[in-house]
Amino acid sequence: MKLQFKHQPFQAEAAAAVCDVFNGQPMRTTTYRLDLGDMTNVQTDLDMTDTGFRNHPLVPELTNARILDNLHAVQRRGGLKPSDALAGPGINLSIEMETGTGKTYTYVKTMYELNARYGWSKFIIVVPSVAIREGVYKSLQTTQEHFAGEYGKKIRFFIYSSDRLTEVDRFASDSAINVMIINMQAFNSSKNQRIIDKKLDTFRSRKPIDIIAKTNPILIIDEPQSVEGKQTKESLKKFNPLFTLRYSATHKEKYDMVYRLDAMDAYNQHLVKKIAALGVTLTGSTATNSYVYLEGIDLYKNKAPTARLGFEIKGATGTKTVVKKVSGGDDLFALSNGLEEYSDRYVILPDGIDGRDNSVTFLNGLKLYAGQIQGNEQMTALQRRVQIRETIRTHIRRERELYPKGIKVLSLFFIDEVAKYRLYDGDNDDGRNGEYARMFEEEYENVVGELQREIGDEAYLSYLDKISAHETHQGYFSIDKKKGKKARFVESKVDRKTQTSDDADAYDLIMKDKERLLSLDEPVRFIFSHSALREGWDNPNVFQICTLKPQSESEIRSRQEIGRGLRLCVNQQGERMDESVLGSEVQELNKLTLVTDMAFGKFAEALQSGLAESLADRPKKVDVQLFMDKVLTNANGDTVKVTRDLAEAIYEDLIGNGYVKRGELTDKYYADKASGTVQVAEEVKDCAASVVSILSTIYDSHSVELEDAHGNNVEAKVDPDKLKKKEFLALWEKINQKSFYTVSFDTKDLIQKAIDKLNGHLEVSRIFVKKEYGEQETQIQSKDQLLQGESFKQRKADQEVADHSVLGSVRYDLVGKIVEETGLTRATVAAILAGMAPQKFAMFRLNPEEFILKAGKIINNEKATAIIQHIAYNKLDAAYDTDIFTAATLRGKLGQNAMPVDRSIYDYLIYDSDGERKFAGQLDINEKVALYVKLPKSFFISTPVGKYSPDWAIAFHEGTVKHVYFVAETKGSNDTMELRGVEEAKIECAKAHFAAISNSSITYDVVKDFEQLISLVS
Repeated sequence: MKLQFKHQPFQAEAAAAVCDVFNGQPMRTTTYRLDLGDMTNVQTDLDMTDTGFRNHPLVPELTNARILDNLHAVQRRGGLKPSDALAGPGINLSIEMETGTGKTYTYVKTMYELNARYGWSKFIIVVPSVAIREGVYKSLQTTQEHFAGEYGKKIRFFIYSSDRLTEVDRFASDSAINVMIINMQAFNSSKNQRIIDKKLDTFRSRKPIDIIAKTNPILIIDEPQSVEGKQTKESLKKFNPLFTLRYSATHKEKYDMVYRLDAMDAYNQHLVKKIAALGVTLTGSTATNSYVYLEGIDLYKNKAPTARLGFEIKGATGTKTVVKKVSGGDDLFALSNGLEEYSDRYVILPDGIDGRDNSVTFLNGLKLYAGQIQGNEQMTALQRRVQIRETIRTHIRRERELYPKGIKVLSLFFIDEVAKYRLYDGDNDDGRNGEYARMFEEEYENVVGELQREIGDEAYLSYLDKISAHETHQGYFSIDKKKGKKARFVESKVDRKTQTSDDADAYDLIMKDKERLLSLDEPVRFIFSHSALREGWDNPNVFQICTLKPQSESEIRSRQEIGRGLRLCVNQQGERMDESVLGSEVQELNKLTLVTDMAFGKFAEALQSGLAESLADRPKKVDVQLFMDKVLTNANGDTVKVTRDLAEAIYEDLIGNGYVKRGELTDKYYADKASGTVQVAEEVKDCAASVVSILSTIYDSHSVELEDAHGNNVEAKVDPDKLKKKEFLALWEKINQKSFYTVSFDTKDLIQKAIDKLNGHLEVSRIFVKKEYGEQETQIQSKDQLLQGESFKQRKADQEVADHSVLGSVRYDLVGKIVEETGLTRATVAAILAGMAPQKFAMFRLNPEEFILKAGKIINNEKATAIIQHIAYNKLDAAYDTDIFTAATLRGKLGQNAMPVDRSIYDYLIYDSDGERKFAGQLDINEKVALYVKLPKSFFISTPVGKYSPDWAIAFHEGTVKHVYFVAETKGSNDTMELRGVEEAKIECAKAHFAAISNSSITYDVVKDFEQLISLVS
């Protein structure tokens, strides 16, 4: 892949703003006699020249007063506050550009423009760290061909090194555009004199700084807030700069600002990704081992809020973790199917779900906020695991959406130490997975397996199948390349001041392989990186950033880590997916999800505070002063300077049009702005765009929205007109009747069959104790023997079943629990347990929960077999009301588990599997279907083995097929051999129920897919 670059107006405007400050400077090239130094030991046949090229000084006509006039014109044009005077000594211009908008591209373009207009050709880029240095070098490489095509020439660039001082001579003697990239550490003298300031024998008795200063270079300072301490400012004077340009998203000192594209501008102009946050946080211990995770709160206009809560439930084969929608008053003990861990008052208070602070409060005093977890012995590890899981889940869902568009999705994990990712046992060891790498591979397999059931795109599934969990992640750390040892990841040396790594090896893969990482042929999609690599590099296709280390609010406010993923993504052709390609969908496709260990509210507050700090100099209200002395431009390019009278007219008209109230812009203004219909005063009606541009400088804390990734996209709503359609009314009349059942079977026969099955088939997992014994060697021969762990040898290993009960302090009503599982009487259950073989019954103490689950399942299967043959249904007078459709709250995410539909009574379908999505898709387009509905869970049939809810109710157009009303249950297979026990019993009960209430005027059956449905009704 080769990255493509576009000519973007804002970058050209930034370059023009710098150049226009020097209007009046002629186009000139200047030579001088270059000091070659001591040539005594230099071979005479060496090609040497004493002609040097330097930047021509500012001409006498370009006085400070004229430069200030030029500066004011530039500032008024850009809506910036005019400088009172030049910020000396020298000329110092500031350019503010939000991270991800192409800051490096912009100053490279500015160098070309300054050369084209004025002939200046010597530039020095000063950077604070190795990361930024390597990023700048890579940018100069990748943009070289692009700019050469525009300007007809190439820049010669190099990284300053005291080991390669011949580059300094070439910098001074070459007539082309020359760029030196230099770390501030190379010249920032303190107590010890730097090499750059010394006369060197290797440099023919010259000082490198003297040769550089003679070129009168233009200084470009990248991230000046990290470069310019007191000492550095003094050291910069040694370069004898013609003038200085400073580029950053977060300037500490503004100097003379000539261009601003801040966070608010970048977001509103759709130049960076939209940010979403997903918080996963810890809460304190509550002296319980119960696991509870609050995913989020859902709010409604006409009813109490609900919560999405993660907890464990007792399933068919064991306990599992689920996320369910819960309401005030719900009891986790009941919802978990009676897990004892939730028996201590895990009841949500009636008003315990609070949308104001996104919290849930339980009767036992526990209060959780959105994203928080409690109740695990290793909570920190669990928190990190959940963060990894949520990052993978978000990645797969985003990837499923973008894969067909040819867009590679990358996720980035920031960690604080290499050992969490890779562990080594010796100098020549290839290494093994650390804690986070192990977690990643485990969770990746689980998440992909879980989500594959939702994925219907065969091409994407094939792409997933080709990539293993192990090969799809990679670490980017410093590399130890010591002779005689295998290369291995090591901790970077981190600069205390900048908190970034000074090791160039740490950046090799990130910088040199950026294009390869963007290719769908490259299996690496998940990147683990040291937190010290948080600035100076980025990749446009990072869509998820997960920070697996504690974060302070000050770190979040600095937005350094976030900046790694703000750049708009590219496709497989290297084309930037911006507004010119995507239109209004640009920020929905370009969304950066931050998975953080802070609650969403706290994280959002910290991030917004950082944005507010960076926007502190923006005007806060609309008043007459806002327009004073501004320059308005009409469509023809004509300009007018705003006087006080004109400013008052503009302001009064804004109030009259309802656009301003008490100094703040109103919703009416934003609505008209969105539709392009903003009305302005008659005197400036030809300059409406300029007026809107000035109003856009107002700081509004809501201008840069932060999306809560816990939230949902859509809520399915019932179409009231469809509830009144004759097709629906006829269908509903046929299926809404309730029924009761009677069942009789030989209890003694059931007891004996259950005993036989339990004795023959019941097995539960045993707890084992593993014992390993080793001894230290009699003699230690060497230090290496200790370092490599060879002074100890394992002698014996054994494992045995634990000889103690695992029940602990938990007491079970075993008969009662199995009664709950089976619905049989206590006497019947007691008879079954009493009849079990002693060795089988003894399994209860080995693993109580599993014993109850498996015994209950075996008994239920025997019960179900008896029920099928002996059940009878009878119609009741009671019936379901259509309120069950309006009362059901159905929410989902488009493209993940929600789709818009036309023939359903809902406007969206919330589906549980890819099979349901496909089935509904066929129902929605088939002309034979009049109307259908996915039945809510509150519509159920009572059976002896639990409530049963069919999936679909479908009405066909009369005359197109045999006129039937069909209730369908969709399964991946309708082979009766795969529908055993309880499931088969429920289906048979449903058939008996519909036969009883409809006199065979409605059909109920299990179908595999839509094709089988049509075959049945035709």
